[in-house]
Amino acid sequence: MPDRKDDVYGDHISNKFNDELMALKTAFLEMGGLVESQAASAIDALVDNDGHLADEVRATDKKVDKMEIELDEEATLILARRQPTARDLRLVVAVIKMVSDLERVGDEAKKIAKFAIKLSEEGQAPRGYVEVRHISNHVLSMLHDALDAFARLDSEQALRIMKEDKRVDEEYQAATRTLLTFMMEDTRNISRCMSVMWILRALERVGDHACNIAENVIFMVKGEDVRHTPVEEAEKVVGR
Repeated sequence: MPDRKDDVYGDHISNKFNDELMALKTAFLEMGGLVESQAASAIDALVDNDGHLADEVRATDKKVDKMEIELDEEATLILARRQPTARDLRLVVAVIKMVSDLERVGDEAKKIAKFAIKLSEEGQAPRGYVEVRHISNHVLSMLHDALDAFARLDSEQALRIMKEDKRVDEEYQAATRTLLTFMMEDTRNISRCMSVMWILRALERVGDHACNIAENVIFMVKGEDVRHTPVEEAEKVVGR
């Protein structure tokens, strides 16, 4: 269950401050929804050989960049005007960090869309699409759950996402080994398989960014930085 006892953001004497914090959270979740959709569309464009959809994904990146700048400005103004402390400060600081992760997920989606167009132009679909679909489902689920954990201030769900990151790394390594074997068996497939390997790398990075967001959710709720710490230590923090 989420940490409802900590879900007190926006409970201030100043209604204006309440509104500013709520607007910040809402804008972050709107950006998160857009990026989540962008990443999912990039995979659909690849698997369905849809160049038009891939172009749309690449065009969306400009909107994502604009939202990043607007959110950074909004958070900076809150810091300057309100000089928040304790949990409010953690919220604003975490949003600034997580916005950067969302923007980078958008960059990875754009990269996947670029390779989708390249592979479409090359014709025959290469090996590795099954692995791509499997890993993409995994990391997109992590991203969705990370945004949900932020919305609900759920540190336990955030911890589960941190644990999933290791599984994604293992899946990525296994898929890479499979493609390397295939390339050695038939060198004519090297170019297309290399493109798929870059796509798999982009997906692995999406999982990393989802994990970063989860770590910041724990920081918001528990007040402790669990970056670069073993999952076992994060479990102790969440359990307190």
